[in-house]
Amino acid sequence: MTGPIVVGVDGSETARRAAEEARDLAVALGAPLHIVSAFETDRTEVLGSGSDTWIVSDADSTVKTAKTVAADLETPGLTVTYGAARGRPAEAIIAEAERVGARMIVVGNRGMRGLGRLLGSVANSVAHSAPCDVLIVKTA
Repeated sequence: MTGPIVVGVDGSETARRAAEEARDLAVALGAPLHIVSAFETDRTEVLGSGSDTWIVSDADSTVKTAKTVAADLETPGLTVTYGAARGRPAEAIIAEAERVGARMIVVGNRGMRGLGRLLGSVANSVAHSAPCDVLIVKTA
């Protein structure tokens, strides 16, 4: 089994715990770690002040989330990459896993209990549609 371990993050504490488990697993297996965060819309805002103009998009803030988690998880000897993928979270994580040739996807179990189980969780959707192994981390 080759390829990176992919973990989906959204800035939540439960996603961070799943990312920490993914890091530990990547270190143990000698695999690279790829952090991905999803954005559903292509909303863009143009902000200005005087002659300065900034363009801010959902993709930018999503990349920032993934980059922050990647920086926090840096470990000697571990290659960590990050990115953002457009789409609903489960679909985006799966698409990114396919794009990078993932050996495994790691997600947290948030939403797998109570009403979330009935409506569908990211972890459940990923587990049923992933192109590779899936580890669902107990984060609650």
